[in-house]
Amino acid sequence: MADVLNREQRHRCMSAIKGRDTKPELLVRKFLFSRGFRYRLNHPRLPGHPDLVLRKYRTVIFVNGCFWHGHDNCRYFRLPKTNIDFWQKKIERNKERDKKEQCQLAAMGWHCITVWECQLKPKVRIQTLESLAYTLNHIFLEDRKIRTYDLPDINNTPMVAEPEVTYGRKEQ
Repeated sequence: MADVLNREQRHRCMSAIKGRDTKPELLVRKFLFSRGFRYRLNHPRLPGHPDLVLRKYRTVIFVNGCFWHGHDNCRYFRLPKTNIDFWQKKIERNKERDKKEQCQLAAMGWHCITVWECQLKPKVRIQTLESLAYTLNHIFLEDRKIRTYDLPDINNTPMVAEPEVTYGRKEQ
């Protein structure tokens, strides 16, 4: 089937698609904020400018659109019927860039979580968001797990005796 829009109309439609403050991103942000998670948006010093950065949890969250990031085996990802070569190359570049950025973030000690647009559809939204909150809490607890160290046995350790100090009285 041929495209119903001409080249100029299609260009205008595609260029109007936002990269920030998308509906899926706003859903995730509102849920996390309501649960007490605090975050920063699109941190400029981190590779890939993650959508959400939770420093306390040492975690970044990417909210990806299934089409633009080539979500494998997703019913919402379909290549356009026109200009197939261009779109295949573009989406492959996006996938490679995403992998590279996540590897860089992992090397810096950050946990990376990707939330796909299809996981925020009404039927599975609550389950996805609840599991996201569970994962963040689990990361927090694992990172701050109290490790017990072998303490020396106090009863068998020789103590250094300190001389008794007396004030105001002369010893006889």
